[in-house]
Amino acid sequence: MFSTSAISRPGRCLVTFSAALLALAVAGPAVAAQDGRPADAAASACSGAAAGGRTLVFDEEFDGPVRWGTRWIGNSTSAYRYGNHNPGDDKLDWLSPSAVTVADGVATFTARPGSRTLENGKRSWTTGLLTTEGSAEGFMVHVGDYLETRVKLPSAAGAWPALWTWYNGTNEIDSFEYHPDNPDLLELTNGLRRVAFSYRDAAVVRPGDWVEVGVHYGEDCNDWYVDGVKVFSDNAGTGSGWAAYLILNLSVEAGRYHQPPAGPTPFTFSADYVRVWR
Repeated sequence: MFSTSAISRPGRCLVTFSAALLALAVAGPAVAAQDGRPADAAASACSGAAAGGRTLVFDEEFDGPVRWGTRWIGNSTSAYRYGNHNPGDDKLDWLSPSAVTVADGVATFTARPGSRTLENGKRSWTTGLLTTEGSAEGFMVHVGDYLETRVKLPSAAGAWPALWTWYNGTNEIDSFEYHPDNPDLLELTNGLRRVAFSYRDAAVVRPGDWVEVGVHYGEDCNDWYVDGVKVFSDNAGTGSGWAAYLILNLSVEAGRYHQPPAGPTPFTFSADYVRVWR
């Protein structure tokens, strides 16, 4: 999902963070990338707290039908070049609200082989996305907010779930991205400042298991939490006046940077809740 103003234009998410990392080999270090579990000092560098002492201002428990139009939009996002698909970002996605279903307090995103051919000549996959952009509520996160979700990570090759923010072609902070070919790794990224951290923990991050991920957005520093434990502070922040819409989705890898689907079998990604405290 990674993009910056230097490598994208308004309303377009054209270059993945993987591509940016590959470019480092030629252009030199422009992205601060880290790997592994953080040292205690790095994990506690920022002073931002999680939900404690804050007011819950956005509470999506998926305890009823998706509130299409009111809270969520599922057929288009300005983060995709063509609105409902974005092959330039190594995605086979073709968005459809029907790919998101709710039952027993859980939203399930299902990716299936589609019937359309993308601009790159590859076959599309119908899949699901939820964004607050364009909805009647138009909810946006702001500096100082704490965002948290609980998700069930997929195990199928080609799955690419994420929770991220977007506004006017930028303002991207990735709560997490996940690829099953890196089964114990969550990608935590500040797209504004081109800072990324690869959080590895095979005891916590596992295909087919639930994990809780949160981000405190700070003007000078963003904090990431996994299962309630602070795991990364970027010491970069969002800057003043930052605000953005939410995007929760299941993308499908086209195969440039991660494994594409192994076959035509549908696969899923699930979310228990999305909450924001302010």
